[in-house]
Amino acid sequence: MSISNCDILIQGGGPVGLACATWCLQKYPEAKLVLVDRNPIDDADLALADSRGIALSHGSKLLLDTINAWPKECADIHRVHVSQAGRFGRALMNREELGQDALGHIIRYRDIHLALRQALRAIQSEIKPTASHFAWLHINKDTEHLNIQAKCVVHAEGGLFQKQDWVESGRDYDQSALVGLVEVENAAAHQAWERFTSEGPLAILPSHYGNNILNLVWCGSPESSQERLNFSDADFLVALQNAFGSRVGRFLKIQDRRLYALGLNYRKEITRGNEVWIGNAAQTLHPVAGQGLNLGLRDAFLLAETLVEIFSNLEEEQTPPHIENALAKYAKSRKADRATTIGLTDFMARVFTSNLLPIVIGRGLALSALQWLPPVKTALARQMMFGRR
Repeated sequence: MSISNCDILIQGGGPVGLACATWCLQKYPEAKLVLVDRNPIDDADLALADSRGIALSHGSKLLLDTINAWPKECADIHRVHVSQAGRFGRALMNREELGQDALGHIIRYRDIHLALRQALRAIQSEIKPTASHFAWLHINKDTEHLNIQAKCVVHAEGGLFQKQDWVESGRDYDQSALVGLVEVENAAAHQAWERFTSEGPLAILPSHYGNNILNLVWCGSPESSQERLNFSDADFLVALQNAFGSRVGRFLKIQDRRLYALGLNYRKEITRGNEVWIGNAAQTLHPVAGQGLNLGLRDAFLLAETLVEIFSNLEEEQTPPHIENALAKYAKSRKADRATTIGLTDFMARVFTSNLLPIVIGRGLALSALQWLPPVKTALARQMMFGRR
């Protein structure tokens, strides 16, 4: 196979692009596949890169386990406590209610990225040289202008909100997320807290650094978030304690504070001709429910199944019949999961920041209903864990 002419071209070497390539090769080792990766070929720089904690559902763990791509270091969530600051209403969820080992997991972004790189290399090493048509192309000055022709182009270039080269549908929430690591006195193990304040959600999540060093995600207006970023450590801890309260314990230290702009950006159509968009290239979500990467991994897994079905039975140099129809069928299969996840995340991001009294009362009642109506709570938890099927 010539690199300039392949069956499948995956543009983007982040977690979603890597996962899609790995599942394709696992299911069809002879795939004529090129992965274009803007990251360096060596892992050293990535090992020191983005250390923010990312929420992965238990459903995502089950998917990644199929390619041995689960990071060694992670923090499991056994219980979730959801409440709103200064108002009535709360909901508690635990793993026993759902009969699962965990409700979710918190992993550093760089660890997910590196684990998927290693999983792809492992799959690649198992393919016989005579059967391999896979090329992992790292962009440099010699390759950036290479023209690659492909029968199917997968766009998996993610990017953060406001840093993407496309805008189609969505909204700017006029919020920023301040993330960091906070040390807490006598914190409960495997406990996640989500507290809705007047400015947005404030989450305290487990980390693999130990029970008392937790991930912080504090959403607020860009102005107040920037102000908090500039606070001294002592002033920041006082502000955090006042906003969160004493449920989790006393906050002792803060480190590694960073800001991210928050918004919703999504494509109404995720396929066009022989092109398909997945992960953050298809939708970028608010982190309120921790669903962004989970949705992207489901995109990648189901797309890999579609691509393998298209290309595994083709004769040499044969053009895949009805590839547009196959991709359109894939898009239709993703419609319910995308719509539910995007809609739920957008609803929570907007409703839980409103201070209108009817909405305040309504969300208190909603949280109470979750607590006292187990079937509703179970249905919501399963959507967060496994998506819409």
